[in-house]
Amino acid sequence: MTPEKMLNIGIIGMSPGNAHPYSWSSIINGQYDHQRMADAGYPAVGDYLRANRDTLGIPGAKISHVWTQDTQISRDIALHSGIPGVVDSLEEMVGQVDAVILGRDDPESHVKMAHPFLEAGIPIFIDKPLAFTRKDLDYFEQQHASGRFLMSCSSMRYSGECRSLKSELGGLGPLHLVTAVGKKDWKKYGVHLVEALFSSLDDPQPQWVQHLGERHQSVVLIGFEGGLKATIQVFQDICGTFQLSFFGSEGWRLVEIKNSYAMFRENMSEFIRSVEEGSPRLDFAKTRSIIQTVIAAQESYEKDGKVISLR
Repeated sequence: MTPEKMLNIGIIGMSPGNAHPYSWSSIINGQYDHQRMADAGYPAVGDYLRANRDTLGIPGAKISHVWTQDTQISRDIALHSGIPGVVDSLEEMVGQVDAVILGRDDPESHVKMAHPFLEAGIPIFIDKPLAFTRKDLDYFEQQHASGRFLMSCSSMRYSGECRSLKSELGGLGPLHLVTAVGKKDWKKYGVHLVEALFSSLDDPQPQWVQHLGERHQSVVLIGFEGGLKATIQVFQDICGTFQLSFFGSEGWRLVEIKNSYAMFRENMSEFIRSVEEGSPRLDFAKTRSIIQTVIAAQESYEKDGKVISLR
């Protein structure tokens, strides 16, 4: 596909508390309605879109079609983001778009919703976490192995804060410990910190995982080859934050990830570049390693803290 062609992209799905269909559509199309965002229950999203309105819009692509489970929500997203086409079913979108963004963050819905597009050979980006069971991860692994275009990650992979940190890691000496802290639940938000951790360290291979926490208070210990250990703590009732601290023999650094807009824009840009180039720019093996870690931590929790090997 030549870069000069305007890509028509469909966006599908809507899950409670997740404004990505609104925000990602605006970031790509360059259009937003601040009042409509507030009325939909996402005033903070409207605020960061307004603060970055001079950089909204990604050349060479547009969200041309939208589908959600609720036609009224679909129309609201379309009016908010300047999307011309509202369709009544997922299947109706096949043949009308060059690529699809699945904007739901409830992983149990991903296989069913992605299936029509994977079968049709349409490139798809799937919101984090890609899967939360080994069965679903195996399905996506098989789709990737058969040559389907599949990309999925947390946008924290592209956070400016973590990328800036990477230039400083060499000055910390050998790393011994990384700690990460975030709000909400392991199922949907643990993947954010795992992705930020792994991508900051150039995606090392985890050796084992152990969940030492409780319900709504996840404390996950990850061991890496060479002795590096990381703890990830995701607590439902703490104040909102996503932060990581890196401790080496000669120094340490704290990173707090705050600029959601910048990492969302870079994530969408990377997907669009990938579609233009004909293959995902993000190696699926990196995504698989992260999702395996997230799933293994949940398995450890369900087995009363048993160490789960990832070798």
